[in-house]
Amino acid sequence: MKRFIQLMILLVFSVSVNISKGQSVKYFVSVSGHDASSGLSPAHAFATLQKARDVVRAHKKQHPSDTTFVYLLKGEHKIKEPLLLTAEDGGTQLAPVIYSAYDKDRVVLNGGEKITGWRKYKDNIWVAELPDVKAGKWSFIQLFVNRKERKRARLPKTGFYRVKGFPDGDLKAGYQTKSKRFEFAQGDIKSNWKNIQDIDVIAYHFWTDTHLTIESVNDSTHTVNFKYPSGKVFTDDFNNDGARYVVENVWEGLQDPGDWYLDKKEGKLYYIPLPGEDINKAGIYAPVTTGFLALQGNALEKPVTDVHFRNIIFQYANVQLPAGNTNDAQGSSGIAAIINLKGAQRCVFDHCTITNMGGFTFNLEEGCSYNQFTYNTITNIAAGGFKINGAKAGENPLLQTHHNIISDNEISDYGTIFPSAVGVLLMHSRNNEVVHNNIHHGYYTGVSVGWEWGYQRSISRDNIVAYNYIHHIGQGLLSDMGAVYTLGVSPGTVVRNNLIHDVDSHNYGGWGIYNDEGSTHILVENNIVYNTKFAGYNIHYAKELTVRNNIFALGGLQQVNRTRVDPHESVYFENNIVYWKEGKLFDGNWEDKDYDFYFHPNEKTGVKKVQSTFKADYNIYYNPTLPLDSIVFNKWRWKEWQQNGKDIHSSFVNPLFVDADHFNFSLQKNSPVFKMGFQPIDMQTVGPRKEIKNSRY
Repeated sequence: MKRFIQLMILLVFSVSVNISKGQSVKYFVSVSGHDASSGLSPAHAFATLQKARDVVRAHKKQHPSDTTFVYLLKGEHKIKEPLLLTAEDGGTQLAPVIYSAYDKDRVVLNGGEKITGWRKYKDNIWVAELPDVKAGKWSFIQLFVNRKERKRARLPKTGFYRVKGFPDGDLKAGYQTKSKRFEFAQGDIKSNWKNIQDIDVIAYHFWTDTHLTIESVNDSTHTVNFKYPSGKVFTDDFNNDGARYVVENVWEGLQDPGDWYLDKKEGKLYYIPLPGEDINKAGIYAPVTTGFLALQGNALEKPVTDVHFRNIIFQYANVQLPAGNTNDAQGSSGIAAIINLKGAQRCVFDHCTITNMGGFTFNLEEGCSYNQFTYNTITNIAAGGFKINGAKAGENPLLQTHHNIISDNEISDYGTIFPSAVGVLLMHSRNNEVVHNNIHHGYYTGVSVGWEWGYQRSISRDNIVAYNYIHHIGQGLLSDMGAVYTLGVSPGTVVRNNLIHDVDSHNYGGWGIYNDEGSTHILVENNIVYNTKFAGYNIHYAKELTVRNNIFALGGLQQVNRTRVDPHESVYFENNIVYWKEGKLFDGNWEDKDYDFYFHPNEKTGVKKVQSTFKADYNIYYNPTLPLDSIVFNKWRWKEWQQNGKDIHSSFVNPLFVDADHFNFSLQKNSPVFKMGFQPIDMQTVGPRKEIKNSRY
């Protein structure tokens, strides 16, 4: 016993010694610093993050238990290339490496180049010389004046042109037929435009924005040919109307205040100032750096771990499509990001601001796990907020991407250049939490989960999308989108307690919660969805979804929709409130069909002849403008619908919302829905919280 006590005392002593060995070491970086300095005080700060990284790497090698801070002092730190961090630059859970603004300083990492040397060209047009552009070393598609984005000179000035003809094929050839040209209406495009091969055509069709560089124009056939093909035909979507399009960086469109044009051949930037804008005093920036950070670890060998970034502002980055990429991938998933993680674990981005950027903001690739992104502001982004991807099912488990937390962030005004981008895009990834975010004013989906089309095996499972405030999504530009969108087999995935409203599409789509191809074993509960152009809840085709205790209100053209019938139960639609004043109630295809259901291996009793392809019961339906006997449930009246085995215990009754006309869907105390088992939905904690709680979400 005495020996045991001695060993325990020795163990405690050794642990305390190890803990006491760890110190806090501080290095400083200043816009007026020098890399030859020690970096150990504000007065002796380094000039660059690269120098600080190298010093920290050497220090951590000798003192791994030290928590190391790199403090950035106030000012705009010019960034020309991404800071590369590898496994040697990381820390540990007890001793991380922390890059942070010092005290309450406003620290900006500026990836742009200030444009100076302006001179009057003619009228109200000014011009600046850019030698690197003329030399082919630099090009850009964004320009910012006083931190506000300006638009490239374009035609038409408002609205869109329309494709007139499809020489490479229309829908009869298949919508994914590669197309390298289209016919335009006479006068919309002209071969004698200045620098014709520097002009881009952006076509908005289906759920994509296709970016095409002009190769040639034939005035006699009114045909424009592109350097690289579009992955889809040039119809609007699944109709034979021509796609909408604009032409950008066209000299002849340089007409209005705020317009700019880049002459790549001559290396000249032209700009028309806004009224009252002094061009010699304005801060005019074009993006230069292709990114800010690259955390490059190897999950099979040495991941980069425990690097934190706090209270830093990132602005201006130059992300463009690589040659041959016309942005045909769903969700603009082929667009690069300005902060990239690969083989990164337990890294943190907290209270950062990312603004005025090209591309996606964050890209997590294979082997990224247990990273946290909290309380960040992501605004005015050319593509989306987060793109998370990793190994597919059947590939090395160490390369899977999982258990990342995206919480309490604001993601707004995204998709400004690539509107098909997604606020948060989870691809081949599992066990992630997307919670308490405010996602708004994007042109496509808010949160997308899954990356397998159909019922084949998928790595995407156990993802949580909860307590998010998702609103003003779509904005009428593209089709086939929703606030929350899912794909494929996703057991354990939950869409819960989200507040969703104002979802608008161009043609079809504009749904609230959209379970697309093969969505399987997903729980959708306690969400409030209202003011959608189409259904608050939509299924393309799916299997055994549980949709319960939601409020779907005030859909425009439809309330609940299903497109296809499969030989299985697609959804258990139970205990929901559907409240509407216009549009169809159950739209699409809600037919049943005969099929064999195998529920047990017993050859004699293990097979049932089943007809039901969905369950609906214990729901509350109400339209204050229509009597029940006038309402159609898909194609049946209420009694016929119930005779088909649907909604046998459901009711058509006023749910007694507090104020539905002003979108307050709280329930009065005497609401009849409580007798149906409906549980009140608390939206008080939706969106970013004041502080992160130590809970799952």
